[in-house]
Amino acid sequence: MTDAAEQDAARRLAVAATAVRLYAEHGYEATSADQIAAAAGLSRSTFFRQFRSKEDVVFADHDTLLEQAQAFLAEPHDDPWEAVCRAAGLVFGHFASLGELAHLRYQVVNRVPSLRDKELVTTFRYERLFQRYLRQAVPGLPALDAVRFASTVIATHNYCLRGLMRGEDGFDAARLTAELDAVRRLYGVGPGPRAGAADRRDDLVVAVFPRSADPAGVAQKVREALEGRP
Repeated sequence: MTDAAEQDAARRLAVAATAVRLYAEHGYEATSADQIAAAAGLSRSTFFRQFRSKEDVVFADHDTLLEQAQAFLAEPHDDPWEAVCRAAGLVFGHFASLGELAHLRYQVVNRVPSLRDKELVTTFRYERLFQRYLRQAVPGLPALDAVRFASTVIATHNYCLRGLMRGEDGFDAARLTAELDAVRRLYGVGPGPRAGAADRRDDLVVAVFPRSADPAGVAQKVREALEGRP
């Protein structure tokens, strides 16, 4: 990000923080856009130029985060699956850096149905970004595989993020990385053995084929069984 972009992102986050604190203190319905603008030192017209609504101001940082994630994914990556997980980690790191404000934001969003709905829409924007990237970065990848992987990464990220925002022990960047490594193993694209796969070194593989079976096909099936591939 350029210096100007960073300053703009910081200003938007400051206004969002003001809004969240007002919502927490006075309630979402009882707080007007005019009150938020005044508390943030903005005119009403400036507020609505920067934020479309009372709802949007709570999620002001997501536009910047999406741009950062997109810029990161546009860089060269040897492992596109890991790149998606690292992009999710960038979002997690941002909220982890907010400290108490992240906890307050979680409480506010959780109490207001319209904000929860807005959060779901915002989450889907990340999911679409990850799907699009995987389909471009992995030639021949079926669309459904991109959907499955992206949605699992998002669900895992959100689970860890909610734990962080609730202040539960053990939900930090290291935990997220470990859980996303498990996601990659689940899909057979991560470090270590595939999730749920037992040590098969001492397994006995028995295969029965008809006499008419193609020998090359039989050999391939046996090889896949010995390697533990589905």
